[in-house]
Amino acid sequence: MLVDDDPGLLRLLSIRLRAEHYEVEAVESAAEALAALSRFRPDLVVTDLRMENMDGIALLKEIQRQRPGLRVLLLTAHGTIPDAVEATQSGAFGFLTKPVDKQQLLDYVERAMKVSGVARNENAWSAEIITRSPAMEACLEQARMVASTDTRVLITGESGTGKELLARAIHRASVRKDHAFVAINCSAMAENLLESELFGHEKGAFTGAHRTHKGLFQAAHEGTLLLDEIGDMPMRLQVKLLRVLQEEQVRPVGATDAVKVNTRVISATHQDLKELMVKGAFREDLYYRLNVVNIHLPALRERREDIPLLVDHFLVQIAAESSQERKVYAPEAVELLVASHWPGNIRQLYNVVRQNVALSPTRVISTEQVRNALGEQANALPSFSEARDEFTRNYLSQLLQITGGNVSQAARLAKRNRTDFYKLLGRHQLNPEQFKG
Repeated sequence: MLVDDDPGLLRLLSIRLRAEHYEVEAVESAAEALAALSRFRPDLVVTDLRMENMDGIALLKEIQRQRPGLRVLLLTAHGTIPDAVEATQSGAFGFLTKPVDKQQLLDYVERAMKVSGVARNENAWSAEIITRSPAMEACLEQARMVASTDTRVLITGESGTGKELLARAIHRASVRKDHAFVAINCSAMAENLLESELFGHEKGAFTGAHRTHKGLFQAAHEGTLLLDEIGDMPMRLQVKLLRVLQEEQVRPVGATDAVKVNTRVISATHQDLKELMVKGAFREDLYYRLNVVNIHLPALRERREDIPLLVDHFLVQIAAESSQERKVYAPEAVELLVASHWPGNIRQLYNVVRQNVALSPTRVISTEQVRNALGEQANALPSFSEARDEFTRNYLSQLLQITGGNVSQAARLAKRNRTDFYKLLGRHQLNPEQFKG
């Protein structure tokens, strides 16, 4: 969205941006911009700083209130240092002086699109899941389709990827949404306690059982039960769980009669259950009972476009909890967050944002603060050249493995002449002799 009270400049900037295939909405005042926000839903606002009634800084602050995470780039013919300082301290994405340099504008716009904090998900059932990633949207589509059935779902993915959030979303989209959603972590308690929590117990069934306890299967009757970290469930309880799933009834510890239950079971794990089956640590029959539909959540490094969205969501959340002014990241700091590896996924990102907010002496969180919080994990995203070299090295290695180190055959498969192929091998320090035999 372009905002400027100069129609000629609006027309010029619109032509330049549309020529680069951006969709553009051009308005002549801050009031028009605010009115168009919900209709146009921009990824970036480029606004003049000096305008009548409401200037660019005031528009920026109102946009931050209405649409946290939406990037704002300020333009002014008065390129003074105080203007730039105020714009930066207010959380502007950037600051350009008029006359606007075409390439500098396009560079800013391209950068802003990479770190835009605007989510596309507007469905109430999945509103807690902040995303604009195609991979994550595909998971949500799977979840939406399976939610309308009672089909059992196994959610897999690394720790911290949001498996419980997805389970809750499935529950909210189902006919069971008005009944209980109950979650239990199967790795968080001892075997006997887990058995009692899941299936219940009778008074006096064991030492300390001073009263009858229903158990979570009964607590989630007509609702949904999430068995988180199902891969850590002890083998004896796997047998009992399988029986419950087959018979749709539970027998509490110490009870003689079974109780009928109508509970949808969703399970989740960060482990490879097939590998556990091979090791004899997970029952094959239980696996196929639980894994009717498998939804695999991508790691955060596989959905980097979501990092700016999540960061802005966390900043708003933290500010609301503490009743303090919402802090913002410098543009370069957001780029560093996007480039990092995140082995702990969304949970780790949240902790880093919380630490940055707590330790930042100013409203704008700097790149250095992010680098200090990330330590060795900062800048884990390889450059284009590094990624290309890694791909080429892996590709050449694969060809040599296939051909047993036969360079002529490998060159033919790669559709390169033998001399060029030898040069590639030398450049990537690959010795064909090591692939022979």
